[in-house]
Amino acid sequence: MTTNLLEGLRIVEGSAFVAAPLGGMTLAQLGADVIRFDAIGGGIDFQRWPVTPDGTSLFWAGMNKGKRSIAANVRDPRAQELLTALICQEGDHRGIFLSNFPASGWLADDRLRARRDDLIYVNIIGNPDGSTAVDYTVNPSSGFAYATGPAGSVMPTNHVLPAWDIATGLTAATSLLGAERYRTRRGEGTLITISLADVAFAMVANLGYIAQAQVLGEARPPIGNDMYGAFGRDFETADGRRVMVVAISRKQWQSLARATEIEPHLPAMELALGLDFAKEGDRFRGRDALAALIRPWIEARPLAQIAETFNALGVCWGPYQTFAQLVDEDERCAPANPMFADVEQPGVGTVRMPGSPVTSSSIPRGAPTPAPVLGEHTEQILADDLGLGTKEIAELFDGGVVTGPTRAG
Repeated sequence: MTTNLLEGLRIVEGSAFVAAPLGGMTLAQLGADVIRFDAIGGGIDFQRWPVTPDGTSLFWAGMNKGKRSIAANVRDPRAQELLTALICQEGDHRGIFLSNFPASGWLADDRLRARRDDLIYVNIIGNPDGSTAVDYTVNPSSGFAYATGPAGSVMPTNHVLPAWDIATGLTAATSLLGAERYRTRRGEGTLITISLADVAFAMVANLGYIAQAQVLGEARPPIGNDMYGAFGRDFETADGRRVMVVAISRKQWQSLARATEIEPHLPAMELALGLDFAKEGDRFRGRDALAALIRPWIEARPLAQIAETFNALGVCWGPYQTFAQLVDEDERCAPANPMFADVEQPGVGTVRMPGSPVTSSSIPRGAPTPAPVLGEHTEQILADDLGLGTKEIAELFDGGVVTGPTRAG
């Protein structure tokens, strides 16, 4: 759902895949006017899976909510001139470009900045040396694949969540707002370059894992679904579901011990193991013994009963769910959560769609906004944003320089 925290700010986006589109969508859902340009017929992510039977990309629809869309023949110098004019248009809240396309040719920083010297240009790249990288090549390099998977495994395990794309997209949105504030205060634009690999490796260091290897000489092994450094483990319920329970803080640990009725057994176990379960690290060291105490209580009860007890006593826990169960059973993904609403997405049908997870005490949430049809706003942008006349616009359409609404399939 769109808030108006960024009302009046206009951003032009040239993008594909996850990081840059997510950065633009994040800003659009906060109220910015984000114009995404694509090649006629769609770019390389226009039909990315998952897709409907007729080929409409649910991924593309999901990543472009709330934006406006212009479709142009980006290889045509006339289209490049139109898009350059749009990117570099004068105005206090314009001249902002977000992209993960190569900053070369007509999109080179010096060529764009020659048109507007205070341009804000946020460019996402793969590796810091400019070579190609995507989330699924960066993550194996990050070390996480060797710390993921079943306990005792020697095979690296990839994750399915593009975490580094997500982190990079949100970093791009934050950086863009920082650059806009800098320009407001100093009157100067800037080129910001964000490397996907830099974002990933910075976070590896931020979490202490580089220091763990460098200072302690420790390699973090895979430990299945256990939580590293504290107590957290998955258990099967009496009705065949699975739950994850976590006890990081002392309060969380006390709640879990009380709920699963293991408190009387803990002093003897602490004495036998030489551990103090009030300490987070000792709960991790004694996790197998603690799990053996907790497991019978959970295995004897169905999920509904466990949920009732855990919620009443403040246990930190969550059920394992498929995407279908998330939609069908979890109120956090239902219209009861004001972030969500069922929205008509062109070419798809009714979809449960989220708005921004950001809430504001002064600006009420509006209705969720679907993704545009490719080229839906081409004529509007040419007329209202670039000020072209009817005859000029007609010539551009007739010449194949731009096109109007186009659906996949």
